[in-house]
Amino acid sequence: MEVRAYVTEAADYHRQATGHWIVDSPIATPMSVYADYKASRTSWGLGVLGSVIVEIELSDGTCGFGISIGGEPACYIVEQHLSRFLIGQDPRNVEQIWDQMWRATIPYGRKGLAVHAISAVDLALWDLLGKLRGEPVYALLGGRSGARLPVYVTTCRPETALSQNFAGLKIPLPYGPADGARGLQRNVDTLAAARETVGPGFPLMVDCYMSLDLPYAIDLGRALEKIGMYWLEECLPPDDIDGYARLKAALPHQRLSTGEHEYTRYGFRELLARRCVDVLQPDVNWVGGITEARRIVAMAAAYDIPVIPHGSSVFSYHLQYAFPNCPMAEFLVMSAGGDELVPIFGGLLENEPLPIDGCITLSDAPGWGVELNRTTIKLRRPYN
Repeated sequence: MEVRAYVTEAADYHRQATGHWIVDSPIATPMSVYADYKASRTSWGLGVLGSVIVEIELSDGTCGFGISIGGEPACYIVEQHLSRFLIGQDPRNVEQIWDQMWRATIPYGRKGLAVHAISAVDLALWDLLGKLRGEPVYALLGGRSGARLPVYVTTCRPETALSQNFAGLKIPLPYGPADGARGLQRNVDTLAAARETVGPGFPLMVDCYMSLDLPYAIDLGRALEKIGMYWLEECLPPDDIDGYARLKAALPHQRLSTGEHEYTRYGFRELLARRCVDVLQPDVNWVGGITEARRIVAMAAAYDIPVIPHGSSVFSYHLQYAFPNCPMAEFLVMSAGGDELVPIFGGLLENEPLPIDGCITLSDAPGWGVELNRTTIKLRRPYN
């Protein structure tokens, strides 16, 4: 077995050029409180690390791959540390491999970069396992729970949700607490206009991206009550579990969601036990891969809490295909103008599935059903 970790200089999910709506449009972030870092997300380093791509190859040439965020630092962790738990191991022992990687990185990990690296390795193992057994990953997880997977869309262009028959619309929150009462009103106006576009009853969500404090989040939730928000997403910093519990108590009428920046089952256990949220949103590429994500889905089922992962394309689609408490997926519009449907991972993957008529349909191709695009995308291996 050989374990390889790559980076790419190409624009992808984790690294976009200036002028992209995700980079330069008004979107509240944790750094919005600082004027010098408010206008563009690249100014404070969003995407500075870029992706890490892990490939695991067996002696017979069978390869599996996985993707996360972390760039060269994650490559170092994979090749210099995590690889020792793979070399000479049976790749089917995914639970043991995961547990060894997790325990070995506890001194410097538990959240963030180390778990990103574990995620990429774990996803590569599941791809490899699917190819060894000639089955898609969702079949390894239990098979289909439905014929198609409904999808909601995240974009700055509300009309896209209707024109493509998506199951819902999510708008990034433009302004945060530093913009004061005027910014709060502009947030309400933006979401009122989106509601007018999609009509009454259509699921409309707002992504606050960890940018708010508790008093502002309460004010925002109350101000949006008449508009009818399906959920408010990631209002507070992810470690403020007490804040989420207080927010839920203050807004009993409103669904709350979070989890994009939470890690492993331990973080989600707290959210569930404290009954802080109504929807869990782990990112399959960041939370610990499929091995950990399926544990989170199982825990959530015991609380009747749906799991709707942060958009991670084919990796989350396979998870959601298999479990009934994963009712719909997120599709993040990655075109610069926020309207055209393009692959989330750019040109990095061949045959990355796109929504058709508001749904994703996966094939029965083995593993993820997609491959790395080595024709037009250059991969670089920093440590070998």
